Amino acid sequence: MSWAETLATAWDAVRSHRLRSLLTMLGIVIGIASVILTVGLGQGAQDQVKSQISALGSNLLIVSPGSSTDSSGVRGGFGSASTLTLSDAEALGDDKAAPDVKGVAPVTTSNAQLDTASTNWTTSLVGATTTWPQVRKRDVATGRFFTSEEVASGAKVVVLGADTAAELFTGPASPVGETVSVGGTALTVIGVLESTGASSSGSTEDDTAVTPMGTAKSLTGSTSSSVSTVYVEAVSDEALPAAYQEINALLLNLHGVSADEADFSISSQDSLVETANATNKTLTVLLGGIAAISLLVGGIGVMNIMLVSVTERIREIGLRKALGATPSVIRRQFLAEASLLGLAGGVVGIVIAAVGAWGLPGLIDQPVSLSLLATAAALVTSLALGVGFGVYPASRAARLTPIDALRSE
Repeated sequence: MSWAETLATAWDAVRSHRLRSLLTMLGIVIGIASVILTVGLGQGAQDQVKSQISALGSNLLIVSPGSSTDSSGVRGGFGSASTLTLSDAEALGDDKAAPDVKGVAPVTTSNAQLDTASTNWTTSLVGATTTWPQVRKRDVATGRFFTSEEVASGAKVVVLGADTAAELFTGPASPVGETVSVGGTALTVIGVLESTGASSSGSTEDDTAVTPMGTAKSLTGSTSSSVSTVYVEAVSDEALPAAYQEINALLLNLHGVSADEADFSISSQDSLVETANATNKTLTVLLGGIAAISLLVGGIGVMNIMLVSVTERIREIGLRKALGATPSVIRRQFLAEASLLGLAGGVVGIVIAAVGAWGLPGLIDQPVSLSLLATAAALVTSLALGVGFGVYPASRAARLTPIDALRSE
């Protein structure tokens, strides 16, 4: 019997028991679809994180204040003390002291309730300088950002995030020129920032209100020169390590502390990407392992049905052997049937995964990136499952002797 005849016979056997074949493939279908979608969700999350962080600037360094003491008494840079000041930010902007630094944006952050004539909204109040849009890679959709003169004079102006503006002002009209108040102090809206969208964790930078640094301090009653964070933009991606070293050395010198006593910490976007990707990979592996259990169950189902098929066709096997069929021909026939079941389950699973990748993002607000490599691997896996779990039934059929097979009832 040729391979073409073997495949035709196997297809006839699978087609003659459509419902049984469909139920047999069900475990493989679920497993393949689950694995592909799980990998797609993980890849989509990684792509989303990379896109969002790239939008913020891949050459961005974040300097945070504070110090902590570990069990040995050594201080590190991850506490909450306000150890960064405006003078620190000004020093970091010195071209001679830090030639690989392109821009510096110190900020203060606090929560504040913004009131209008008809509503109110609690948001993040950011005190910033004119360099903030450049360093943070934020553009103004309508209106403008505040000027250096407004920063120097502590002008009562505010630039709203897209979400904050939508919460405070309804309707198609631009909120530019309208007034909001914070603690009884009226602020004029001079601009609305372009939306950055929500991150993979659900957080958003669109719910914010940005005012001049002095204005923010007066609204919160602060008289200190401390800042919450200093954002530093390196001249290029390649200059990021050099900028990191320059910032670290300069701040250690300004604060008069050693590296072991650093009262600040410096992080980069790359470290955020690595952390987010590591988390996503862990979840992907975990969920993929759970989905793989369905593949195992599906493989066992194939083996079970093939054993039933061997039992039902035992007289047919005896007749074929009596007419000269060799054990290898019998084995090949049943392996072909098991392979078809596995392959068909894989194809149906891929189709379902493709449909899911198209429909899921709209339901869960999470991108799904189908991987050609993962899809091909899934198809090969489904075929391997059919072959692997079909070996025992096929071998059992091949071992039957003609006389025993023809005598069976």
